[in-house]
Amino acid sequence: MSGTNGAATRAQEGARRNQAKDATVRRMMALFAGRPAAVAASAVLAVAVVVGTLLLPVLAGQAVDCVVGPGQVDFEGLARKLALIGLTLAFTAVTQWGLTALTNRLAFDAVRDLRERAFSHLQRLPLSYIDSHGHGDLVSRIVTDADQLTNGMLMAFQQLPTGLLTIVVTLGFMFALNPSIAAVVALLTPISIFTARFIATHSARHFTGQTRLRGELTALTEEMIGGISCVETFDMADDVAVTFANLDAELGQESFKAVFFSSLVNPTTRFANALVYAAVGIFGAFVAMAGGITVGGLSAFLGYADQYAKPFNDISGVVTELQNSVACARRLFSLIDVPVEEPDAPDAEVLSQPRGAVALSHVAFGYKPDRLVLSDVDLAVRPGQRIALVGETGCGKTTLINLLMRFYDVNAGSVSVDGRDVRAWTRASLRSAWGMVLQDTWVRRATVRENIAMGRPDATLEEVRAAAREAYADEFICRLPQGYDTVLDGSTSLSAGQRQLLCIARVMLARPAMLILDEATSNIDTRTELLVQRAFARLMEGRTSFVVAHRLSTIRDADLICVVADGTIAERGTHEELLDAGGRYRAIYEAQFAPTE
Repeated sequence: MSGTNGAATRAQEGARRNQAKDATVRRMMALFAGRPAAVAASAVLAVAVVVGTLLLPVLAGQAVDCVVGPGQVDFEGLARKLALIGLTLAFTAVTQWGLTALTNRLAFDAVRDLRERAFSHLQRLPLSYIDSHGHGDLVSRIVTDADQLTNGMLMAFQQLPTGLLTIVVTLGFMFALNPSIAAVVALLTPISIFTARFIATHSARHFTGQTRLRGELTALTEEMIGGISCVETFDMADDVAVTFANLDAELGQESFKAVFFSSLVNPTTRFANALVYAAVGIFGAFVAMAGGITVGGLSAFLGYADQYAKPFNDISGVVTELQNSVACARRLFSLIDVPVEEPDAPDAEVLSQPRGAVALSHVAFGYKPDRLVLSDVDLAVRPGQRIALVGETGCGKTTLINLLMRFYDVNAGSVSVDGRDVRAWTRASLRSAWGMVLQDTWVRRATVRENIAMGRPDATLEEVRAAAREAYADEFICRLPQGYDTVLDGSTSLSAGQRQLLCIARVMLARPAMLILDEATSNIDTRTELLVQRAFARLMEGRTSFVVAHRLSTIRDADLICVVADGTIAERGTHEELLDAGGRYRAIYEAQFAPTE
């Protein structure tokens, strides 16, 4: 009974895989829906290539028949046939070139559009999806999988249509030449079909596993390169190497199986082709001796037998490559199918002139619904107030920031700005109202000027320099090879402190209505930090500001200090009020300063 259930389960699983594959293939074909003229032209060229190719055996056979025997050669007829052969070869070469150029354009343009669509879709996905998936795997889908998809499409366009046409038309020509010999060819055809089906069925599963493991290996590599300093510091190189080797070995085994089955294409189909060719030669010889076909006709028939058998070899290779392409396409489409960030409400308004009144009412939130990080948070902030958030690591301070920026939406309660729920404002206007400097800095591959002007691309060079001076970044920028026109190579061109100063300069330039500073000076030396803190103090005047800090010395002058603990705001008040209360804040303060006093 259990065996029957297992067989039924495997059958259902196989049916689901086939349905998924069919759906993926249909979506791949839909990529060309906007290019009907190019697809039609490629079909016409494919027919022209096949016709030109299949005319050659006929012309060659007729040329052979012009040589009857010694002294019996029709030189005039032979010259005409040779001229026709030359013209046919030239015609076939030109149409083949045109087909290749057109199909290359079709395939590359389609995959380019798909890759751009996937990248654009990635920009609109919720932050929760990006946080929960390996960045290297996402990169692998958009770059590597798209390239693999291109290879399959090229083979499908260039070899599959011409191969199928060649089989059908050649078989028709052979029946026209001699039905009895053609019947022998038709009877042996299932051998080639069975071979192609066997290889395609067994290679599909392994190509799917190969693409999945390749994405995992890319993710691991990206993760380890990004954290190479930690790997070296904690002497994890050997452990990481073992993890990499195990995953690489698993990928190697899956790749070996995929390549093994795909490599069966050439020898098995060649064997089947040779069998067909030999059968035609032997049986055709008897037919020719009986007067059923001329020597030239048999020569043409052998040429057709070779033409007929060759596409099975090509089609088997195409089907194998298509298995890989379908697996890669499925990963790309699965990314595109992820629901985008919930769109703005139809009646959402633009937050054009924010005053800076912020309120959190009974806010509950968890990155997983069954594990709340914040359970009941209430906070009312007047315009222009400076709020400090302190607490143990992991208590939810950064989560509060994510909710203010609406990177995530609350599970319960509400977050409001200027008296309206943040969901009533458009995301773009809400986020542009905030300026944010985080501990984890990000500098993109662009000039220094472009990095600073990210929030105000239309800013003049003088405005950019003024913001950099205010952030105390102008001095080191001027020492760079091309100053503000120096192209930064991501995070490798500058130190952590210099990158943080650039991020501070961005905020100085943008002059947002509200500020979020999350350990904004953690990577800066003490002297520069004091100067930047003064600049921040000037910037925060009249602006609602949220400051996350572990060093209490940086937030002593805050209008309100909130101690986040146990999923809520456990304490709130000014620096002096919280010290007098003798609670959590006092314990944190004494842990930092008592030993030195």
